[in-house]
Amino acid sequence: MEQRIQIDATEPKALRAMLGLEGYMQKSDLNKLHYELIKIRASQINGCAFCLNMHTKDALALGEEAKRIFLLDAWSDTELYSEEEQIILKITEEVTLIHKDGLTKETYEKGLRIFGEHYLAQIIMAVITINAWNRIAISTLKPVED
Repeated sequence: MEQRIQIDATEPKALRAMLGLEGYMQKSDLNKLHYELIKIRASQINGCAFCLNMHTKDALALGEEAKRIFLLDAWSDTELYSEEEQIILKITEEVTLIHKDGLTKETYEKGLRIFGEHYLAQIIMAVITINAWNRIAISTLKPVED
């Protein structure tokens, strides 16, 4: 595979700034499994092998069922995900694919109704955070860890 710069080595201050955002997310009220579903789904959309590898392992370690991870790309065609998880995944897709229609009014309002302002804000920040990580890993061809 082509060798590219690695942000952690080339720009450690930038990486520390990203880790600050990740640290905020880790201390937020966001349910850890919700956060892993967001990370996996956004990484699927973006095609980030590094993050998919990391976050599927993390989700399994938290007790997520393998079947739900395997079928996450087809979440809307199954009954495996709760109403809360479905809206989280919808928000994840709409924010990740922001260039299409953005976060639609319907999705936003349903998320606000289900989660309230603070949790919805944390969901949106989680999607933004993993999208940033995906872009770092993909643009620098971050090698997949064992």
